[in-house]
Amino acid sequence: MNIVVCVKQTVDTAATVTVSDGEISWGDAPLVLNPWDEYAVEQALLSKEAHGGKVTAISLGPEGAKDALKQALAMGCDEAILIKDAAFDDADSLVVSKALAASITKLGEIDLAFFGRQAVDSDTGVTFAQVARRLGWPALSLASKVEELDPGAQTIAVERMLEGSRQRLRSKLPVVVSVVKEINEPRYPSFMGIRKASRAEIPEWSAGDIGLAEVPKAALSWPKVFAPPKIETECEFIEGEAAEEIATKLADRLLEEKVI
Repeated sequence: MNIVVCVKQTVDTAATVTVSDGEISWGDAPLVLNPWDEYAVEQALLSKEAHGGKVTAISLGPEGAKDALKQALAMGCDEAILIKDAAFDDADSLVVSKALAASITKLGEIDLAFFGRQAVDSDTGVTFAQVARRLGWPALSLASKVEELDPGAQTIAVERMLEGSRQRLRSKLPVVVSVVKEINEPRYPSFMGIRKASRAEIPEWSAGDIGLAEVPKAALSWPKVFAPPKIETECEFIEGEAAEEIATKLADRLLEEKVI
């Protein structure tokens, strides 16, 4: 099977994000492989180990995004590709999905494309669906289990995690699948995997390389970012001899503060 896993480099979730003069900063916190994407990488590797083939990790970003791709390689991915072009500097999910779909098309015969549920920085959770729409493939979201994968019959069955329920779906391949953390436990890169990844030469594809003669402008932009005003709060205890007295005092205070 030929499998693609699309990953993103994000700031560490333990970072403290600050806003100053409209600019976002996370200080000296490291950039990492998006935590949700670790589960997608793991599922891609499990699928390869069960049915053979290869796994290619793709990311769109600056030069530094190669570190995220190297983590995917260290975990066991066979190849990695960085989509890098100044035309993508202000890309939103619509632009990113166009580039990812074009890259998957360039790779040729792909059976599966795995995505993490969402990125921890933007939290949109829509890129996988946009890629599927551009490719004309089915999209299976929130997969918590791959119940069946049959390369011969070109079918896949997954269990989706919904609020308060589970849903089982079956689809023909090729297909785009987004996964949740309940699907597996990402492996730790081995020492040999880390050494191999550190020496890997990751090719860079420009917009022209993936057949995009013109990159569309982003539909979403952030002209200014500001931190919400700090709200000072106080805790006040309402006391009284009986419940009725306490309730009356509480109601009076709520009316005084114009809460009710």
